[in-house]
Amino acid sequence: MEKYDFGLLGLGVMGRNFILNIAEKGHSALGYDLDEEKVDALNKEANEFKVKGVSSLEDFISGLAKPRKIMLLVPADVVDKALDELLPMLEKDDLIIDGGNSHPNDTEHREKNIAEKGFRYLGVGISGGAEGARHGPSMMPGGNKKSYKLVYDVFTDAAAEAKGEACVTWL
Repeated sequence: MEKYDFGLLGLGVMGRNFILNIAEKGHSALGYDLDEEKVDALNKEANEFKVKGVSSLEDFISGLAKPRKIMLLVPADVVDKALDELLPMLEKDDLIIDGGNSHPNDTEHREKNIAEKGFRYLGVGISGGAEGARHGPSMMPGGNKKSYKLVYDVFTDAAAEAKGEACVTWL
């Protein structure tokens, strides 16, 4: 199976739009969702980009280049459940990105716990709604700066622009 550079878990409106955005900017991306209709919707829109949707978590994890870079675009109250399913399948230095606008205290707690297990973690605030996700959101990643460097190019390419600069900065 072909390896993709970026993974996105959660192919609802925000997730599908964001993954199409980064694929349109030239990054290969693999999406995962339990809902077959959401996977099919992505695959129908993805014909001209290097992007694919799958409904098997095993196919998702095995389809990503290492270290894996996996963004969660799920509601904040589902993040812990997604992490419980993901973590046993990951390897040291894989990166998990929470794009679901979790509470900062939850993000800090998750980052600490995940780092102790040998994984990387970023919390990323995303502004702009579905339209922004597709055509350029404002993003505010926070966490370990070395972890952010793993996705700097993807985020910079996907972000909105203002006065010639990407609307993304590490916090």
